Amino acid sequence: MLAAFTFNTAENLPVGLLELISEGLGVPVSSVGYLITGYGATVAAASLPLAHVTRAVPRRHVLTGLLAALVVSSLVAAAATSYRLLLAARLLTALAQALFWAVTGPVAVGLFAPGVRGRVVGALSVAGSLALVAGVPAGTWLGRHTDWPVPVASLAGLGSVSLVTIAVLLPTSRPEEGHAAYGSHPDARRFGAVLAAGTLSATGAFAGYTYIVRFLGEVSGFSPSAVNALFVAFGIACLAGVTVTGALLDRFPHSALTTAVATQTAGMLGLYAAGTDRTATVASLLLVGGALGPVFMAAQNEMLHVAPRRTDLALAANSGAYNAGIATGAALGGLLLPHVGVRNTFLAGGLLTATACTVLLMERLLPTRQV
Repeated sequence: MLAAFTFNTAENLPVGLLELISEGLGVPVSSVGYLITGYGATVAAASLPLAHVTRAVPRRHVLTGLLAALVVSSLVAAAATSYRLLLAARLLTALAQALFWAVTGPVAVGLFAPGVRGRVVGALSVAGSLALVAGVPAGTWLGRHTDWPVPVASLAGLGSVSLVTIAVLLPTSRPEEGHAAYGSHPDARRFGAVLAAGTLSATGAFAGYTYIVRFLGEVSGFSPSAVNALFVAFGIACLAGVTVTGALLDRFPHSALTTAVATQTAGMLGLYAAGTDRTATVASLLLVGGALGPVFMAAQNEMLHVAPRRTDLALAANSGAYNAGIATGAALGGLLLPHVGVRNTFLAGGLLTATACTVLLMERLLPTRQV
């Protein structure tokens, strides 16, 4: 959980430090934005290849190596005096995170009884969501009161704690051992449907959410201070969503994903349809926040059930596809923005998310096919 918190904080921390990094390194803010775009693209491209290459390596060794890479890259990033060195350090962190989400699920779930795997996945997701609610805001505050390298270097300290704990306590076993190494109910068609739905929902969500600040200001008329408060509420809704969904994953492993995607659809379309009404806007924004985390979490949990072969490869494929969806969504919204306005980016995003929900519902109507 601490490692998940640290990786997600590392991924999103530049959002709060954009201007400080820009001033410190003397580069445009847009260039600093590539630290986030490049990170997501690296995770999307590297997840499945790295999982395949390391499929035979004991997971204790893999995780300690990934956390060592996190520690080293954080220290290098904090000491960087040039943009290129900072970008290289960020890409090393991204490579480590790409494999981390592929292997950590089966490892953590494999330590517990099969009947509680949903709660284990939920605990990891809660920790990841805390990065947005607590990690990034705390890092932003620390950076503004010191300088941007300080919160970046602090990630190395958190990573070191996880590194030592896993290196000392995690059993050394072959990755194919344990009940979580393979899908409990292999189903190639369901695997494809979940993968497609996750990608579509991520694309839809970030087609609009990437430009939410502009939407809240131009369409809904909120002040900058109100927008900041809404971001906090959004993060709290995300944390609440994964907490509640995590408690229900073991009882409703299949319907949890469909419910989360449907909730996201309602929120995205609600923002489009009632964006000029502030009350409706807040309600719709909370729906999106409450669904965004659970969509990825429920999809990861489904992969542990329906993976046609190894779960680590299935989780890597899901993580890569989801991150590809994020990048595609942000690009799609950017293309639509100058032509149809920010409000219609949420219409496009809502329709894509609705398509994801349709994919899941149609697949459930067909008879199960196991492999």
